[in-house]
Amino acid sequence: MKRKTQKTLPELDVAIHGLSHDGRGITTMDGKTTFVHGALVGETVTCKVTRQHRRYQEGIATEIKVAAPERVTAACAHAGICGGCSMQHMNLTQQIQFKQQTLLEQLQHFGKVVPETLLPPLSGEAWGYRRKARLGVRYVIKKNKLLVGFREKCSNYLADIQSCLVLHPSVGTRIDTLAALIASLNQYEQIAQVEVAVGDEAAALIFRHLIALPETDLVKLCEFGKSTGLHIYLQPNSPALIHRLWPADSSDELLSYAIPDYNLNMQFHPLDFTQINAEMNLLMIKQALRLLAPGPDEHLLDLFCGLGNFTLPLARFAKQVTGIEGSEAMVKRAAANACANQITNAQFYVANLISPSIEAPWMQQQYDKILLDPPRSGAKEIIAHFAPFTAKKILYISCNPATLARDAGELVYTHGYRLTQAGVINMFAHTSHVEAMALFEK
Repeated sequence: MKRKTQKTLPELDVAIHGLSHDGRGITTMDGKTTFVHGALVGETVTCKVTRQHRRYQEGIATEIKVAAPERVTAACAHAGICGGCSMQHMNLTQQIQFKQQTLLEQLQHFGKVVPETLLPPLSGEAWGYRRKARLGVRYVIKKNKLLVGFREKCSNYLADIQSCLVLHPSVGTRIDTLAALIASLNQYEQIAQVEVAVGDEAAALIFRHLIALPETDLVKLCEFGKSTGLHIYLQPNSPALIHRLWPADSSDELLSYAIPDYNLNMQFHPLDFTQINAEMNLLMIKQALRLLAPGPDEHLLDLFCGLGNFTLPLARFAKQVTGIEGSEAMVKRAAANACANQITNAQFYVANLISPSIEAPWMQQQYDKILLDPPRSGAKEIIAHFAPFTAKKILYISCNPATLARDAGELVYTHGYRLTQAGVINMFAHTSHVEAMALFEK
């Protein structure tokens, strides 16, 4: 039986004439629009096609023939192959300008709105900032090696990396050590992934394992925790619960981070949602409070409030803040954080904000101002219920400019707000991820 011959994909020198919203260069090859990883506008590159689709192609720049002025040498040795970062080849100033332009184009394209004022971009330390991550684990037979890290660009394979410069140094400098640890375990093939969570005082690794680990493996994991100071958690395959393995001398399994400007200490479980960039989170909170300017006689609504990251700083200045979140566990965490910080003017409710119940007590109230920080899917459903709230200001914090733009159009053209200010937050340096903040006023 004849073996099917694998199709050889083209490799050509091409001129890059644009950038997509995910940061890839745009060119034309064989009459098809082609998106090229690692290429910048104005460059001539050798492009190797990696995937073909009916109307477009994807590729990667294997050689830079003519470089753009904004090109820099990537600081990380793995930047060319690892998919964790996509823009290390572009200088940081240009990265931020690219994100700002992406935000403005999306607002115009999807929402038909333009902000009256452009906020200065929020930016901070570009290395070692990432406090949350999910690392893949895979033993590769051909390499006779266990890999830990992110996927390769244009591939489902794990990248062969020894370190990560954007991860917090407590973990990022130990990728090779972590891989060696897992490879030494008796049940190394049963470790599916490792979650990373870093607080101000401690960092945690959560090992997801598919079967129960033998005592010898547990001892090795504990020893690794003792030698590095990293907290070690186990996440058995469902339905077993996550638990901390080391240190074992305390019942408190929570990490914490401080918000010093407002004298707050926030506790969180390693698997709770928290902002991945602690420095940017503090700048974001400060800007949010400046824009909303909560007053002592005002009642504010914080939608998608999580563990109270914005709710509790707002409560320092407002008469009352109501926080709404879909996760019961996160609402309990928010209430516990309020109690621990002696805040009595914040209340929290569990609610499905995709399909809100108009009979809920919090839906029957009016609010002076609203803050919302929805997931990537945006807040279209709850925005439809905003009219009775009669809020004079709405601050929208977004991790997806396309859904922000869609919702901005709704707020402006259906609810009568003006988009007075908007700007980007460089939460994920060296990636094309765009975080943004937009202020709407009646």
